[in-house]
Amino acid sequence: MLTAAIWLFIFALIAAVLGFGGIAGTAAGLAKIAFFVFLVLAVLGFFFGRARAV
Repeated sequence: MLTAAIWLFIFALIAAVLGFGGIAGTAAGLAKIAFFVFLVLAVLGFFFGRARAV
């Protein structure tokens, strides 16, 4: 999920440089959503992941 967010961000930067404002805005919005989904899943995985007692 984090990889998808990074690729969408790079795509948004390239689109912005080339002058495609609408596409850049959409890609940036999708990157933001993908990053926050990653963040929520990472926190949930940290708290509710499998814990093994040694």
